[in-house]
Formats: sequence, structure tokens, C-alpha cells
Amino acid sequence: MADKITPFPGPRRDPAAATAPEPGARADWPAWPTYGLIDDLLPVLEGWHARGRRVATATLVDISGSSPRPLGSEMAINDLGEVAGYVSGGCVEAAVATQALEVLEHGKPVMLDYGAGSPVLDVQLTCGGRIRIFVRAITDLENYVSRLRSARDARVPIDVCIDLDDGSHRFDAPALATGSQLFRKRHLPTPRLIVVGGDPVTLALCRLAPIFGYEVALLRPYGPAAPPVDTPLCQYDTRPLRSALRDLQLDASCAVYTLTHDMDDDHSVLIKALASEAFAIGALGSRSKSFERQALLRDAGIDADRMARLNTPAGLNIGAREPHEIALSVLAELVERRPRETAAAT
Repeated sequence: MADKITPFPGPRRDPAAATAPEPGARADWPAWPTYGLIDDLLPVLEGWHARGRRVATATLVDISGSSPRPLGSEMAINDLGEVAGYVSGGCVEAAVATQALEVLEHGKPVMLDYGAGSPVLDVQLTCGGRIRIFVRAITDLENYVSRLRSARDARVPIDVCIDLDDGSHRFDAPALATGSQLFRKRHLPTPRLIVVGGDPVTLALCRLAPIFGYEVALLRPYGPAAPPVDTPLCQYDTRPLRSALRDLQLDASCAVYTLTHDMDDDHSVLIKALASEAFAIGALGSRSKSFERQALLRDAGIDADRMARLNTPAGLNIGAREPHEIALSVLAELVERRPRETAAAT
């Protein structure tokens, strides 16, 4: 097992500045925890690799009692002290970053132990729980980010299995070595939201969803040649709906919401979505329209199990009336239903 050491929140010389520090200079610890707003570490790691930085990761591998972060949460720290991600509610991040810099110096992984009953009396958790965080250097960053990127581009899950003895890892491996204590984290494809429509609610949803980590594809049959400004999209399709739906690839990390205000178009979208593995499917409209929509789907042969997956009217009932409020209600529904990455010791 990697050494257990008594960490301390050393000099706050460390991480994530808003702009890149001068070459060779250590980044200052940020005045605000902007690192905690970064959920997706892969683009950060790719950027650090391109800059020639050495990188360590800190993974939350054990929780006793309460924890503000789920098992498998990760931080990334580079040799300049820049940080992305977080593993607690801000209680231990500075201490973890300091230890990660030491790991990058000597190369040996460490298991950090914080919270109630831990030997680290000066770093406690406000939630009253206890957590263990495994810090290791990524010795082959190029291969690491390449494998994760390949899986993401192919939209397939990938497991990273970490050996908690020596800090090594393999991908999709049942075991690393006999007797090793392993921690397996499954990385899922980036969640993708397919929106069909062109009204103000559609625009609001397309603009808000990327803040929550979604790739957004917009289908607007016969729409303008250019996509809406200030709206990041991974796909914009103006072809006739039949053609767009024929080529639409849906997987278990996709959500489909139709906001066309046209019963026939909505029906076509829902038939396609309900035949897929999409984790959330919804249609905008009044409750009376929803009953009519469901009757049409039953007539089309949609059984009760598939019908139960349909969210109509779309969105959680939060009293939303304005476009951004309705978009927020849909995103709240996605938060409730979105599949989550899993992690466990084996």
C-alpha cells in the first residue's frame, strides 16, 4: 500500500490561476475556488500535456460518513501548482495540492486521510465525515489522455483501474496484479442533449445546457443557414426532420427534447427517441396536449414501459413561465435522470 503520510496545508504557493503563470513560476492559490467549477478534467489535462507539464491526480477513493463529493471525484495538479477539480467542499484542496507537488518531486504515490478520527488534526471536514484521497503522478500523460479522448470520441465508457499500491493504472482491466488493492472509475461519454425546435425556450435551453456539461445538438428543419449566435453547438441540422432523425445516433448518455409546438413533428421525434437508450426524453406542451400525445404514441405501438420514460410536459414543476425558467426546469429534470460515473474499490 502507498505510504500514509500526515499532510499539512503547506505554503499556499499552489494552484489554478486564471491566466498561465510565467514559465517556471508557481501559480498562486486562487482567491476564489474556480477550480471547483471544472467537472471535466480531460481538456485541462490535454492542455497541460501540450504545454509539457508534469501532472498528478488526486482521487477520492474512500468515504466514511458524509462527504460533499461523491466517490471517484478527482483533482488534477500540475508541476506549476495549477489545479482543476475538487475532492471535498474546499476543506482539504490546498493540502492535497501541496502533497501532489511533493508526489511530483519524488514520484511515490500517497494515501491522504482526512476527517473524523484521522491523524490529521489540523485538516478536518465540516460535514463530520472521513475521506481518503489517493495522489499519484501520471507518468505517461500522453497515453493517458489519448485513451480517454479515443473513448470519448467513440462515445463508449472506459474504466480506469488504479493500483493503490504503486499508483499504476490500466484501462478496462479486470485486475492489475494478484493481491493488489484496486480502485476502478468508469468514465462515461459526455452527456449530449438533442433539442428539436426554434423558439425562445429552445434558445435558452441550448445556451444553458453547456454550463451543466452537455454537448448540444440542435435540429431545426428548414431553419436559418447559420446557427444562433453565442450558442455553442456540437451539431446544427436544418435538413427535413425525417432525414435528420434517420441519421441521428442516440446512446445511453443522450437526452432528447422536442420543443417544436407541432404534434406531428413531436410525434416523429418521440418515436425515434423512445426506441433508443436515451436516458431522458421530453416534449414541451400543455397537460392536455400531453394526454393527446401519449394517446398517439400508444396507437403507434409504444408500450407502457417505454411510455413511462416520456417526460411530458417537459421539465420539473417549478412554476416556470419564462423561457429561461422553462429551460432551467428541463435541466433540473436532466440532473435528476442523468447517468453518473461509477467508482469502487475492488
